[in-house]
Amino acid sequence: MRKNFGKKSWMYPLPVLIIATYNENIKARKAFTISFADAAHVVESDYVGIVSANTVPDKLDRAGFHTTKSSFVDAPLIDELPMALECRLIEINKDGNVIGEIVNVSAEESILDTDGSVDPEKLRPLVFDPVRGAYCVLGEKVGNAFQDGKKLKD
Repeated sequence: MRKNFGKKSWMYPLPVLIIATYNENIKARKAFTISFADAAHVVESDYVGIVSANTVPDKLDRAGFHTTKSSFVDAPLIDELPMALECRLIEINKDGNVIGEIVNVSAEESILDTDGSVDPEKLRPLVFDPVRGAYCVLGEKVGNAFQDGKKLKD
């Protein structure tokens, strides 16, 4: 039997993402990066998510994060977070939503498997549990996308 919770904005899994730019006005650089928070950096990632750079301009330093300029866009990569999307700004819509084009995905070799693909068990990306206000780790493989369902086809 199902329990009804009413109107909630619960989404599972909800990745924990850190957006980085060099300038508070993303329009000036027309670029940004999106790093995946990982289990090794829960405290640091939570901190940069709850503190505004408008009031704490050195929040990345306080979190112990360091940056390196992306080779693909005019935006910083957070060195401690091993995977990022490097994006060019397309537009900021009337609701303030940032829309970008991914121009590169970069990942540290330490999170790659033997065939050179990102291994989620090594990345250990955080997901946000909005129901319990908790961070969880994503990574356990339970099936093969676009393959396992073929068993049911005629």
